[in-house]
Amino acid sequence: MTDKREYTDDYPDKTLYIPGPTEVREDVIEAMAQPMFGHRMDRMTDLYTTIVEDTKEFLDTDNEVVVLTASGTEFMESSILNLVDENVLVTTCGSFSERQADVAERLGKSVDTLEYEWGEAVKPEDVRETLEESDTEYDGVTCVMNESSTGVRNPIEEIGDVVSEFPDTYFIVDAVSALGGDYVDIDRHGIDVIFTSVQKAFAMPPGLAVCVVGDETYEREVGKDSASWYGGFQRTIDYYDRKGQTHSTPAIPVMLAYRKQMKHMLEEGHDARDERHREMAEYTREWAHEYFDLFPEEGYESRTVSCIENTQGIDVAGTIEAVSEEYDMVFSNGYGSALGEKTFRIGHMGEHDVESIKELTDAIEDAAGL
Repeated sequence: MTDKREYTDDYPDKTLYIPGPTEVREDVIEAMAQPMFGHRMDRMTDLYTTIVEDTKEFLDTDNEVVVLTASGTEFMESSILNLVDENVLVTTCGSFSERQADVAERLGKSVDTLEYEWGEAVKPEDVRETLEESDTEYDGVTCVMNESSTGVRNPIEEIGDVVSEFPDTYFIVDAVSALGGDYVDIDRHGIDVIFTSVQKAFAMPPGLAVCVVGDETYEREVGKDSASWYGGFQRTIDYYDRKGQTHSTPAIPVMLAYRKQMKHMLEEGHDARDERHREMAEYTREWAHEYFDLFPEEGYESRTVSCIENTQGIDVAGTIEAVSEEYDMVFSNGYGSALGEKTFRIGHMGEHDVESIKELTDAIEDAAGL
């Protein structure tokens, strides 16, 4: 049994460069400290309709948007429940895409995997070949847009174009560590479901999950005999249409933070936010090539999380500790036991910019003696 470790509230502030949560603006944190109000009051309708419609505007989508109190994993699970009757093709190239396969299997679905080595990206032509040659009629294809365990950015736009050629198969995208920092034209590329968590590139406190749902996807679920209760598309979207609220009690303080941060994001603009993330990623890659190497397949590097191969054999854990103690900055080791010391990861997402990322890389150089 784990021993109790008392929370003392006297911890030093650390600047976060991990794959999430990330840094949050001070006024966004302050927005949570408002008097509580009821989730069935008009004030809640004003709040929830604001964040939903602002999200649609920011993402430039005509599809439905659902915001629920949850981790993004909720929509990973509910998308499978809502859309897959029996068969699903899961593309895997890292830990979080493998989690999709695990989730689908636990839900009793028949799962086929299109597998790639960690560090490789999913290829659209392989998806097409699998869908064309398989005797199985798949209800859905899943893909992780940004595999933060390996720093791979999968070409979901091209994969979505392929899946669109198979009208009875729905395309489900996990964009937990990408959406809001890496632009994707959701409506143009036939992405039926795409979901994220707000503590990543949205740069908000954890606690909310966002899902964008296409009209055909909604209709598909309506025609099913069963679907997720909490994350059901019909239940959440119909309740919003009737009441302008969530069907269950939400984390109101986090939604207040969401409202404030989404105004910042709209002011910056989706294109400008995408460009800022592109600049951070390019700087980090150049730095990695100067001192180390990049782990992901060339041409498929993440816009929001760089996974750097430890070619110099530095003490990753020791360097992380030194940077934390000396500079009050935190970055991440490699994912799991397989990559823990072989790689390390820098999250360049949310409200960071090139200058703040440079502060971290300077600190790593000093701590590792580069």
